[in-house]
Amino acid sequence: MLPEKKRKQIIDLMNREVVPAMGCTEPIAVALCAAKCAEVLGKTPDKIILHLSANILKNAMGVGIPGTGMIGLPIAIALGVTIGKSEYNLEVIRDVNPEAVKAGQRYIDEKRISINLKTGITEKLYIEAESFDTEGNSAVAVISGGHTNFIKIARNGETILDRTTSSATSHTCDDEELDLHTVYEFATTTPIDELKFILEAKKLNKSIAEHSFGQKYGHAVGRTLNCERQRKIMGDSAFARILSYTTAACDARMAGAPIPVMSNSGSGNQGIAATMPVVVYAEENNASEEQTIRALVLSHLTAIYIKQSLGKLSALCGCVVATTGSACGICYLMGGEFEQIAATTKNMIANLTGMICDGAKPSCAMKLSSGVSTAVISALMAMEGHCVTSVEGIVDEDVDKSIHNLTHIGRDGMNETDRLILEIMTSKH
Repeated sequence: MLPEKKRKQIIDLMNREVVPAMGCTEPIAVALCAAKCAEVLGKTPDKIILHLSANILKNAMGVGIPGTGMIGLPIAIALGVTIGKSEYNLEVIRDVNPEAVKAGQRYIDEKRISINLKTGITEKLYIEAESFDTEGNSAVAVISGGHTNFIKIARNGETILDRTTSSATSHTCDDEELDLHTVYEFATTTPIDELKFILEAKKLNKSIAEHSFGQKYGHAVGRTLNCERQRKIMGDSAFARILSYTTAACDARMAGAPIPVMSNSGSGNQGIAATMPVVVYAEENNASEEQTIRALVLSHLTAIYIKQSLGKLSALCGCVVATTGSACGICYLMGGEFEQIAATTKNMIANLTGMICDGAKPSCAMKLSSGVSTAVISALMAMEGHCVTSVEGIVDEDVDKSIHNLTHIGRDGMNETDRLILEIMTSKH
């Protein structure tokens, strides 16, 4: 068992990274920044200007905003400044109602919002809001490095908060001490009462999946994987239910269903992908509550560990990270120990590395289905003694080196891919 101090550090890390979120986290983080900027100004701004990193723009262009029936940044910003409450963090616009949507639409129609690409920065998660009123007052709020991580707040040029000279990331030195064996030891040996908080992820993410089955959200991937035609192909199987529950939750979230999900590392889809495959597999195999809890912690903490070196946003699809976590959780529920879990991780890296992120949108559910399918196969292979070897591609004999090979490609190697993706996306409009 890890020392108590180390366990507490990891629990604190998980409580920062596994949090409820309403809607896609990129436009919601922009709404949060806009809300804080309006609060500092002291009123609804006459005008608000947003300067956003390319990755924020990419992930906010095609996704539904909860409770509005609308997509994209303008309505998120308008709701942020009119009814948003920064104290709600990633549920900043949870008070949305039809009247608020109408008011937000008027705010947009009056051309009070300006959205710009922030140039000259290396940080991929960057949101800067400037607000003004008719009396000459102004306010500034900046989020960087994490979806709720404010690094600068000012009013009329007077600084209220300034952390721009320190690291913009939300990680501490303690966070960097993780490796896969530490993750495994924490998940499998920590007293179970210290881990029960993770059951809230099961509750929230299963709830939105079940809600989605009764609706026609997005491309209805979850419903499609739960229909009669699917059963003739895949049968009435645990595998089919793992796919359908995971993708159904994503369908609803990407369409803007006004239902919170439990996120992971700033992404609701990653939270869904780290939760639902494990939950469904556990239920299908009558796992105990303790086994389910430990598998969920293993899944979520593996995803957090990988994201530490990848970064919050990149050209690598987040489902690669999150479904690697759920693959480890499923392997644990199959009876796997560290050797099999390490093999599962290598199998995932050998298969999914390179899947691009081209923004948050309804078709993300299709990518989750690919990731979850690979997760189940990777765990099965590991339990049968099959693991991709170090003479194959980017996989190393050491599992942590394999993980860092993955994140090095996603963080650094795919920067040009990221630029080209945004160029293609913006040239269509």
